[in-house]
Amino acid sequence: MTETPLKARIHSLIERTGPITVADFMSMCLSDPEHGYYMTRTPFGSEGDFTTAPEVSQMFGEMIGAWCLETWETIGRPNSVHLVELGPGRGTLMADMLRLARLEPAFAKAVHVHMVETSPHLRDLQQQTLQAAPVACTWHETLAEVPEGPTLLIANEFFDALPIHQYVLTSEGWRERMVGLNPHGTGFIFAAGPGRLDTAGLPNEIANPASRNIGPGAILETQPLANAIMSQIAARLKAHGGAALAIDYGYERTAIGDTLQAMEKHTFADPLANPGQADLTAHVNFEALARAAVEAGATAHGPMTQGDFLIALGLLERAGRLGSGKDHAVQDRLRDDVERLAGPDQMGTLFKVLAVTGQAAAPRPFTI
Repeated sequence: MTETPLKARIHSLIERTGPITVADFMSMCLSDPEHGYYMTRTPFGSEGDFTTAPEVSQMFGEMIGAWCLETWETIGRPNSVHLVELGPGRGTLMADMLRLARLEPAFAKAVHVHMVETSPHLRDLQQQTLQAAPVACTWHETLAEVPEGPTLLIANEFFDALPIHQYVLTSEGWRERMVGLNPHGTGFIFAAGPGRLDTAGLPNEIANPASRNIGPGAILETQPLANAIMSQIAARLKAHGGAALAIDYGYERTAIGDTLQAMEKHTFADPLANPGQADLTAHVNFEALARAAVEAGATAHGPMTQGDFLIALGLLERAGRLGSGKDHAVQDRLRDDVERLAGPDQMGTLFKVLAVTGQAAAPRPFTI
């Protein structure tokens, strides 16, 4: 196990207070002000630890930009609309989205861009990326800082990086999974803690796992922070109008399984091994996100797969236009990009897209 600055801090905390929840461990690893993963490094692209869809091809951002433009028209072309991105990475997605603003002067005039970013390091990168953007951009630490009004919100690979809680099935029922010290005190291990899972409202196979032959050791994940943020988004859309897209890898229905993972240099790593040095994520429960949106008064649409979403918006046609008249190398690259974004063995199926609207009408392509 690599000795990282956070390892000693977490080790000391556990020695003093006892094991910590998986959620607290994730939060420290990702967001510690001094040594948190997102606070200290650029994780994206070939030189980082993972590659997101906007880093694969400009076409991804252009499709999302086209969706925003069309949705703005659908909600009545308000003369002022907030375009919000949560967790904007390097700013690549927003830069590609705003390319579409040049095609519709009225939209460019109406839109106010808001970037919600907690990492000073990433905020600096975003400002560099967007310094030539056709629309002025404003940065915020939280969504609550964004002014009220009609909103178009994009959250691409945002919810997967929020801390989750895990529960492990024991002979005494579901107990919260904790991070503690190994018997030698030299590293971290998972262990069942005293906290119990409130099964009210959960599917029967989770509330009564024996009925489905689910045995001890099974893992269940919950995402209270992600659901709370979705509730906040939904309440804003319900009150002021607009729509949101949540794009992430995840599952459509609540299910048993351990999805906590670490990525370091584009390779899966031990989530407990190098605190602050590897990206920690977990699959998003889209059923829970949709339920949070509906309970806050909004309407949820989908989820649908990223592949179906992008193809319905015109990904193939856009690739054809970009490749028209170009040499074979460019055309081959574009085909590879399309396959990576929409192919069933790449991002196309694993990634899902959930739309949330303040009104009942479904945005395209969820109406198809």
